[in-house]
Amino acid sequence: MRNNFKIIYRKEVQSFFNSPVAYITLVVFLLINAWFFTSTFFLINESDLRMLFTVAPIVFIFFIPAITMGMIAKEKNSGTLEFITTLPFSDAEIVIAKFLAALTLVATALLFTTVHFITLLIVGNNIDVGALISGYLGLLLVGAAYTAIGTFGSSVTDNQITAFIISFLIIFILFILDKILMFVPGFLSSLLQYLSIDYHLSNISRGVIDSRNLVYLGSIILFFLLMSIRVVEMRKWR
Repeated sequence: MRNNFKIIYRKEVQSFFNSPVAYITLVVFLLINAWFFTSTFFLINESDLRMLFTVAPIVFIFFIPAITMGMIAKEKNSGTLEFITTLPFSDAEIVIAKFLAALTLVATALLFTTVHFITLLIVGNNIDVGALISGYLGLLLVGAAYTAIGTFGSSVTDNQITAFIISFLIIFILFILDKILMFVPGFLSSLLQYLSIDYHLSNISRGVIDSRNLVYLGSIILFFLLMSIRVVEMRKWR
């Protein structure tokens, strides 16, 4: 089982980095974050990573659906998914390996942004390193949650554009839930706030690693991965 998983994972990672799409999305992601980091640094001679923790989740809303939209949808469209499933790979292995391959690309993008972290350590004063590390952990967990949603979006269709739209809409709704609290009845406010991904990220980014935040993000990841596996399995029922 472990060898099967490694084969699929390695194949997916290679397909990402053999494609110009991965490099284009990485460059765009890094340029956007570098712009917001350096603009305040040069304009007012002050900068921190709070802007990264604010901007990166917004960029993720577009970036992650773009890299996940073809993971399963493309396989369905080309018919290669049926071929892969004839090999000794379980549906869970296929879905989880693809998820982790996409998460590797997300983690790589975050790894490149650590140049800002290092710059801040060199030129800054009284840096709260613990809060910064916590913020990166939050971004990685949110990236994993978005990637699980993107995997689900790619599993329900054989059209990559449709997969992008489905993933984008789910992520966008979960992102803005805590921004619309003023428009909903009071008894719904606490529920919608808890369901908002950005609410949990903001807590972690402040250095507050609460078990409720970890449970929420872990539940999102697990739920959408299980849903993806079930959708892939549905082909056997037809």
